[in-house]
This record gives sequence, structure tokens and C-alpha cells, in this order.
Amino acid sequence: MSEVSNSQQAQDALFKKLGIKTATETNRKSSQTLGQEDFLRLMTSQLQNQDPFAPMENGDFIAQMAQFSSVTGINRMSESLDKMSGQFDKMRIAMATDILGHSVLAPGNIGKADSRGELHGVLEMPKTSVNTLINLSDASTGELLHTIDLGAQPSGLVGFSWTDLPPGYRSGEKPILISALVNFGKGPENIQPSVFSKVLGTEIKDDQLMLDLEDNGSVNSEAILRFRN
Repeated sequence: MSEVSNSQQAQDALFKKLGIKTATETNRKSSQTLGQEDFLRLMTSQLQNQDPFAPMENGDFIAQMAQFSSVTGINRMSESLDKMSGQFDKMRIAMATDILGHSVLAPGNIGKADSRGELHGVLEMPKTSVNTLINLSDASTGELLHTIDLGAQPSGLVGFSWTDLPPGYRSGEKPILISALVNFGKGPENIQPSVFSKVLGTEIKDDQLMLDLEDNGSVNSEAILRFRN
């Protein structure tokens, strides 16, 4: 018992000399990860209890040190990335806050006239169309107000506009339902238009920045095509 006690005292003295706190000197929180103090404690014990006729090779010792340094570096990098991720989320919210009350060009079927009394939108064509029609109706009654015939269109972004709106819609108070019928060669089919909508709010959902748009609900910020004052 005395030998064990003396051995423990010698080890504690060595740890103290090395500046390593022992379990009796501080109440460390339990952890499943190997910290620097734990590593040095194990390394010291390994050196003390190694076979004197088959001591640890220098290369093995250096390899263990290098492995520990690599793990420590990865952990620190992970912590830094977590902090950067948090800062990035705050930055995204701050940037989104700057566009509150402004209009963005985003996927949606409800549009309103802008300050000039005009309605503008965009279609994202996955391939060339034989014919392209834009039907504009009263969003409340469903009454057809106007049809824009764009004819055949290539793939990519295709813009459309309605500049001679009826007097009751030029103020931007009445919503207009927009539907796009496109024929890619196999008959007419509906595709999603993008229109300008006012940003009412923002939120982070499932690590995605979502914008709450007037009349068109929640939209992922990555789908935004353009910002407008």
C-alpha cells in the first residue's frame, strides 16, 4: 500500500512539475473525448510502464503526438466552423431584414401592379416551347382580364409584361392571378411563373433562409431572381 501511495505521489509531483492539474486538484466535467491533459497523463504512464528491454520507438512516440495534434486541430476547426455558421445565420437574417418592405422576383401566381401601374414577370423555360400563353385573371372572381401570347420561346428565362392594365388594377391594390400555359410539343401544360412580391418577414427554417411574401406565402431565398426597391 505504501509503494502504491509513493508511486501516486511521484506521479502527482511529475504532473505538477509539468503544469498538469490532477483530478484531486480540480473538478473536471465528465467527457467522452480525450483532452490534452488526458493525453499527457496516458503518455506519461506509458513511458513509465514500458518494457525497459523493448522501449517505445521514437517514431511511435512522434506518431502518437502527431495523431493527437491532428485530432486537436480538427476539433478546433470544427468549433470554428460552428461559430462561423452561427455568425453566417445572423448575417443572413440581417441582410434579409434590409429588404423588408421591398419587392423580390420570386415564384408565385399572384401579382400586383407596380408604382408605374404595370405588371411584370418571368418564366423559367426548361426547354424550347412551341407556344407560350400567359393568362391574367382577377384573383378574387377568376374573371379573365388579359392574355399575352408569347409564341414559341427558347429555353431559359423569358420575361412578360402587361402595361395597359384596367383603371381598377393600376393602383396595385387588386391582386391578379397569373397562369402560364406552355406547349413543349405534347400539348399545353402549366409552369410556375415568377412575379414581384413584397417581403413581409423572414425566418431561418431547417437551416434555410425563408422569405414571407405578400400574397405568395413562404419562399426559399435561393429562389429569388431579383430585388427591387
